[in-house]
Formats: sequence, C-alpha cells, structure tokens
Amino acid sequence: MITIAISNQKGGCGKTTTAVNLSAALAKRESRVLLIDLDPQGHATLGLGLEPEKQKHTLYDVLLGHVSALAAITRTNIIGVDIITSNILLSGAEPQLANTHSREYVLKKNLELVSHNYDYCIIDCCPSLSLLTLNALVAADSVIMPVQTHYYAIEGLRQLMETIEVTRERFNPALAIMGILLTFVDTRTKLSRDVQRQLRERFDDLIFETVIHRNIKLAEAPSAGQSVVTYNRKSKGAIEYMALADEVKNDEAKRRIA
Repeated sequence: MITIAISNQKGGCGKTTTAVNLSAALAKRESRVLLIDLDPQGHATLGLGLEPEKQKHTLYDVLLGHVSALAAITRTNIIGVDIITSNILLSGAEPQLANTHSREYVLKKNLELVSHNYDYCIIDCCPSLSLLTLNALVAADSVIMPVQTHYYAIEGLRQLMETIEVTRERFNPALAIMGILLTFVDTRTKLSRDVQRQLRERFDDLIFETVIHRNIKLAEAPSAGQSVVTYNRKSKGAIEYMALADEVKNDEAKRRIA
C-alpha cells in the first residue's frame, strides 16, 4: 500500500477537496483506496455523504486503541474507496496521545494492519503542524502539498518543508515530497498568473503539471455528499483530478523502476 499525506498547515487550500477527489479518481483507475480523515472537522467524511456524529467507530477510537483499524473502516458511495471517518472527538486525541510510548508511530502501526487490502492510502491532514499531522507524515511514503495561488503560499510551503525535513531526520527517512499541487487557480487574474509563475520558478520540478482551477462543480459536489468525479465526471474539476491521479500513478511507477 502506498500512503500519501495531503498536507499544508494553512487552511482553505484544498486539502480535503484533493484527498476526496484524488481517492475517487484513483478508484476510477481501478485502484483500491483507503481514505483517512485526520481532521476533527470531519470534512472528508461529510464530503462522501457520511454523518460524522453517527459513525460507530472513528479514527479517534483507532488512535486510542479502542478498536482496530479494520473495525473502523466504512464503505463509501464510491466503488473502490473506503474511509476511516472522523468527528470532533478527534480533537481530544492529541492530549491523550501525548504520554503514549512511540506516539508518533500510532497511525503507522494501525495502517500496517490493513495495508494488504489497499493499493493506496490517502490521508487528509488537519490544518496545523500538530501531533496528528506528524503521525500522518511518519506513516506516509510521500506528501502532496496543495497550495492556493496567493502571496502567502510560499511562506506556508517553507514551514511545511522544514517540518518534513525534521520528520525525515527523526522518524521517517524515506518520506518523499511527491509534489506541490496548485489549487484555486484562476488564469483570468494577473495575481493568480504571477503567483503560479513564481512558484514554478522557485520550486521547479516539485510542481505537478496538473493544476486545479476554480470550478463550480468542485464546490457543489460536497453538498451532494459526492466527489466531483462521481458528481459530474465531465466537469473541469473531475477531468483535472483524473489527470492528477494519472500523475500520481506514473510517479509511483517511476519510483518502483528506480
């Protein structure tokens, strides 16, 4: 199982949108996907039509050792995508994990128990550099960093890359940056074009070829409890996330060859 953390400590940059829609797109490419909702807001859970407060077992129960990861897995409305849901209880997990032995490895150890059932695990990280996010980075093989095209993006990326470097040094030497995903791109505005150009000049090969443009169907899909790939497969948002899935699969194929 290839584990990918969708991470950026800044909110509103498209992490959940990317986690949900990349999961759906990979499933459409005949991969088996486990989506981990690592955000107490439970937006990935909501985005797939599930009610966070009505789930019998959530990621909170898994991290605290109340149930196994296998027992917490829930089927979604997308064939090939399962999820471990979250709700507000997850916000209480961090202080309870603080005194746990090897607390940074709790998620990794739990995912190892179900890894044989899936091709990909996509982790939707919370918008902070917390113990929960650290657990995601320790469990992950690689990181995708969604970045909204505005002038604060570069500073946020610098902080996240520093965190990734510390994680490599102390916990997960094999952690790779798969790429930076430009989101909410609006080529009609000079600001969006300028920031996109600056990011590509500064980070070069780390930027995915695929970019995610502003698209009304991307905004509508969560309210219908669906991914955009299933909500409107012909929309620009669906086409772009399918293209991202192809880039992800090609990247992993190159790693295996190398």
